[in-house]
Amino acid sequence: MKFFFVLFLALCSLINAESQFPLDSYQTLIDSMVPGSRLGLSIRSLQTGEELGAIRGEEKFTPASTLKTLTTAAALHHLPLHYEPKTHFFLDGSIQNGIFKGVLRVRGEGDPNISARFYPDPLYLLHALADSLKTLGIHSMVGKIELDTSFYSGPRKPLHWAPHFYNAWYGAEVSPIQFNDNCTLIRMKPGEKQGDTAIISIHPDVGYVQVKNELVTGKKKRRRWTWALNDTLPIITIGGNIGEKIDSAHLVLPVRNPPLYFKHALLTALNDKGISFEEKKNQSRGIEIKSYSISGAPLLSILDEINQRSQNLHAETLLRNMGKIVVNQGSVEGGKKAIHQYLTKIGLPAEDFEFVDGSGLSQKNKVKPSSETKLLRHTAHSAYSDIYIRSLASPDVGTGSKRMKNIQFPWRTRFKTGFIGGVHALAGYIFTTNDTLAVALYLNETGKNSDATSKDALDSIWLRLIQVADAEYQHIIQAKEFWLSAMEIKDIQKRIQHFSEQLLETPYSLGPTGEGFKGKIDSKPIFRLDSVDCVTYMENVLALSFAPHEDSIFSTLKQIRYLQGKPSFANRKHYFVADWIQKSDFAKIVISKEDTTVEKNLPKKKFFEAKGIKHQNDELLKLSYLPLNKAKEFAGKNWNEAFKIRGIGLVFAGDAVDVFHVGFLILKPGEKPLFRHASQISGKVIDQTLESYLEKSKKKIPGIVQFEFLGN
Repeated sequence: MKFFFVLFLALCSLINAESQFPLDSYQTLIDSMVPGSRLGLSIRSLQTGEELGAIRGEEKFTPASTLKTLTTAAALHHLPLHYEPKTHFFLDGSIQNGIFKGVLRVRGEGDPNISARFYPDPLYLLHALADSLKTLGIHSMVGKIELDTSFYSGPRKPLHWAPHFYNAWYGAEVSPIQFNDNCTLIRMKPGEKQGDTAIISIHPDVGYVQVKNELVTGKKKRRRWTWALNDTLPIITIGGNIGEKIDSAHLVLPVRNPPLYFKHALLTALNDKGISFEEKKNQSRGIEIKSYSISGAPLLSILDEINQRSQNLHAETLLRNMGKIVVNQGSVEGGKKAIHQYLTKIGLPAEDFEFVDGSGLSQKNKVKPSSETKLLRHTAHSAYSDIYIRSLASPDVGTGSKRMKNIQFPWRTRFKTGFIGGVHALAGYIFTTNDTLAVALYLNETGKNSDATSKDALDSIWLRLIQVADAEYQHIIQAKEFWLSAMEIKDIQKRIQHFSEQLLETPYSLGPTGEGFKGKIDSKPIFRLDSVDCVTYMENVLALSFAPHEDSIFSTLKQIRYLQGKPSFANRKHYFVADWIQKSDFAKIVISKEDTTVEKNLPKKKFFEAKGIKHQNDELLKLSYLPLNKAKEFAGKNWNEAFKIRGIGLVFAGDAVDVFHVGFLILKPGEKPLFRHASQISGKVIDQTLESYLEKSKKKIPGIVQFEFLGN
C-alpha cells in the first residue's frame, strides 16, 4: 500500500477547482423540479464572515415570511428583553354603593396575546381585570368605554398586500387594541338530515361577529362550503354544503374593526364576572381613580410566535411597536425608520432590504441573499444570539413541522420559512462540527409549478447543504459511542489496542478526508469512520484513545493531524516522520543500536507550490530506521517482553516522502509482531504478521521506523 507516495503524486498533479458546495447541482435540481423559476442562494461562515457560495447573491428576491428575520433582529436590538406590550385601563369617575359612574378608558399599546395562546381561555386576562374591579366593590358600571388607539397611526389593513389576504386569518387587521388574534373560529356541523340548515357556532362568541348561515346539509362527507366577509362590518356569510357524515369542521377568519371586537370581549368578561354595564354615550369623564394594566406575554414569546409559527399579526404589531418606541411613530413608516437605524448600526446597506411591511406578505418586499446572510451572521454574534436562534423553526417545530421529515439530526438546523404566491424561501442556520453557516435560500417566479414541489426543491437543497457542511457529525456520534463503551479502560496502551481492534474491517479508501467544507484545496470531511487509509486509521484510533472525554474526540483529532490543531491544507502534517511525529506531543521515534541514519531532502517547497501555497524551503530530515534485514529478523522472532503497542512506518526509498505506509505494531509476549493496518490491497483494516507483510511486499523497503505513543 503506497499511500504517501501515491498521495504525494496526486496532490502535486491535481488542483481542485470545485467549490466547497456543488452550486451547479443545486441550480440543476431547481431547473428540473421547478422549471422557469429563479433561485437565489447565499452561504456564509459565521466564523470568518466569508461567503462560501452564492447563486445570484447580489440580486434582489421577494423573501416572503423570511423577512421576519429582519423585523425580529431589529426588535431585539432596540427593545429590552423584558419588554411587554401592554393594554391599560383607566377608571375616570366615581364609585358609590358599588356603582361606578364615568368613563372606562382603554389604551392599547399593541399586545398581540390577549388570547388563548398562553392561557386557558381567550377571555382569561379580561376576566382577571373584571376580578380586579370587583375587589373595588364594583358590581355595576354606568357610562361609556373609550377606546384609545392613538398608539398606532395608518391603516389597519397594511398596504401592498394582495386583496384576498384580508379575508384570511393570516391577514387580520392591525390595531393597538387586539383580541384573540383579531380572528374568530366558526365551527360547522351538519343538520339532522340532508337539506337541513347546518349548525354554526362562533368561538369565542362575544356578541360581535354575525354569521349569515346559508350552509346546507349534504350527502355523506361532501365538503363544498364557501365563505364571504363584509369589507367593513363583522358579518360573515357561510354557504355551500356540509356532508351529513362529517362530525364537524371549522374555519378561522379575521374580524373587522378589532377595537370594537375587543370592546365586546371586555363587556362579555365583565358580565361573566357579575358586573353589569349600562352604556351612556354622553357620560362625562371624571377624575382618574384607578388604573390597571394587562400584558399577554413578553418579547421572547412574541419572537417565538413570529419566527417559529410565522404569525403575521405579531410581526406587524412588533414593527409598529418598535416604531413608536424608537422614533415615536407607531406606524409602518416608524417601524421602517427603526429598522433602518438598526441596519446602519450594524453596517448593512439599507437599500439591500426593501420592505413595506413587517411580516413579508407583500410582493414588494425585496432582499439580497448575500445581505440576508450578513444579517444572520451579525445576529448570531450579538448578545442575544441564543435567543434569536432558538426563536426559529426547525424540522418538527413550528412551520418546519412538516419539513425535512427524514433529516437524521433535526437539531442541527434552524430556519425561518416563507411562502406567498410564486415565492418560497428558507433563511437560517446550519450547525456543523467546525463552523455554523448562515444560509439564505429563495425561490421566486415559480409560475404554475406546484407549491409542494417548490417546497420539496428548497428542502432538498437545504438537506444537501447539511450533508456537505456537517458530514462529520454522524461519525462523531458514532465515535462518542465507541469512546463511552471503553471509558473504564484507562491505560493508553490498552485503549489503543481496544480501539484499533474495534475498527478492524473498516473499508479502505485512499485519501478519504480533507479540511472540511471550508477547505479551499481539499474539501472532503475532516473526520469519518466509515472508510480510512493507513494514516487516518491511526488518527482515528489515537483520537479515541487520547481524548479526555467524548466531546473532545474531534478536537483531539485536529491536534493530531494539524499544526496547532487548526485545519487547513498548509497546516496538515503531510510528511509522517518530519511532521506527524516530530511536530507532535503524542509520539516519538524509537531508536535502537541497530538503526541506520540517512538524510532525506523532503521537497516541501515544490509540494506546497503545486497547491498555490508558498513554502520557504525544502526540509532536510535525518531519518533513523531499522534496516530491512534487521527488520525481518525482528519480525521473525517472538516478542519476549511485556505487552506493548507501537506505531510503525515503512521507509520510502527516495526523497519524495519519508515513509509510504504506516500502521500499529502489536507486540504480545511469546508471539511474533503483529501488523494492524489499513491495507489498500485487502481493501480494509486487517491484522497480519509483520513478517508476512515484509516478505510479500513488492515495494523496495529500506527499513522500518518504530515510534511509541506518549502517555504509555
